[in-house]
Amino acid sequence: MKPRVAKGTRDFSAAEVAKRHYVMSILRETFEIFGYSPLETPSFENIETLMGKYGEEGDRLIFKILRSGDFLRHASNPTEPKASEIADKALRYDLTVPFARYVVQNAGQLALPFKRYQMQPVWRADNPQKGRFREFYQCDADVVGSKSLWQEVELVHLYHQAFSTLRLPVTIRLNNRKVLAGIAEVSGVGDRLVDFTVALDKLDKIGREGVVAELEAKGFTAEEIRHLEPSMQPFASSLDSLAFLRSWLASSSVGMQGVEELEFVLSHVGEVSTVVDITLARGLNYYTGCIMEVTANEVAMGSVGGGGRYDDLTGIFGLRDVSGVGISFGLDRIILCLEDLKRLPAALTAGPRALMFHLSEEDGAAAYQLTAQLRKQGLHIEFYPEPAKVKKQFDYALKREIPYVLFYGGAEQAEGLVQIKNITTGDQESVPVDQVAARIATL
Repeated sequence: MKPRVAKGTRDFSAAEVAKRHYVMSILRETFEIFGYSPLETPSFENIETLMGKYGEEGDRLIFKILRSGDFLRHASNPTEPKASEIADKALRYDLTVPFARYVVQNAGQLALPFKRYQMQPVWRADNPQKGRFREFYQCDADVVGSKSLWQEVELVHLYHQAFSTLRLPVTIRLNNRKVLAGIAEVSGVGDRLVDFTVALDKLDKIGREGVVAELEAKGFTAEEIRHLEPSMQPFASSLDSLAFLRSWLASSSVGMQGVEELEFVLSHVGEVSTVVDITLARGLNYYTGCIMEVTANEVAMGSVGGGGRYDDLTGIFGLRDVSGVGISFGLDRIILCLEDLKRLPAALTAGPRALMFHLSEEDGAAAYQLTAQLRKQGLHIEFYPEPAKVKKQFDYALKREIPYVLFYGGAEQAEGLVQIKNITTGDQESVPVDQVAARIATL
């Protein structure tokens, strides 16, 4: 059987890893400029930590891990065991819930507000497609311990600075879960907010007709859907959206609070490309306030980032009144956008700068010793491990895209010289041994 990777996962070559490191290095620098510190959490959590935090659809996408050992022996019914008897751990679905768990476990030791960034893989049992994988990296920034809307303003600016550095123009769409709660309230479906937002969150994928069909399948009446319809159509500008919401939600205190929060953020983000989009829902249940989503302006790729305010997330672990807000960058989609736009730097792979040829058994020790000296001076030098024909070593350098090769055989050693050859142009020069490092550094 021919080996292959699991569906929805990928191998990454050196060139692909270099692209990821490039984007992540820019994100890391931006996070730290804004005062966020790094954090890492385990790849899997106790299953009860994750289940029930993402809504019904999210829970279905969590990868469960089988209990170790002969767990069926102790099952109440070995032929039809309960789910809890089969799995007690799960791969993390995102980085936010593990972060909330960390905050609760370390609450007494953290200085609040606590700001952290995290760049690690997550797993979702989703249907793979372009830009969507079952294993992928999330790059998150979150702050907990402050209800101030200045945190939302700061995160909008963080998005703007990171994407500007990456040379990827984006638009940041804003909404507020309180606005959505107000829409549900004035439409007479306040008790079915989750069903409404889960359906609305699919608007860009299935269209208005698809959202209506899903609402109908969930028992919404034609009259209720008619009242909800304005939430399914974007307005020409943020000012138009806010004016309409002020009129539509005038009887909803929670809805008006959401409108005021949106107005605060918009009034302080300056010239950053932001727009109020009342069709934006973000279906995760833990969002409670401002929500945002980022789309690339020049590539049809879906969102390349998103996040929002969550007032109650740590409460599910027993720690009340610790509000948080966070954002995430879609690493894989960002790279796909930069590739489509040809905006990744031409040379990213930090491979060897030169290859030291191994010309004979007798000359090998001295050639290796020189290689070691050059490495101590910070040069990226590879030593060919065994004596071989010159052509074979040249072919190896070509395949590895190593630009220079070094000859330090018996004749060169006797004269105290090294031959440096450019394998692309064929140009070759003799350099004294004590000047090799300086010469390679200038090439």
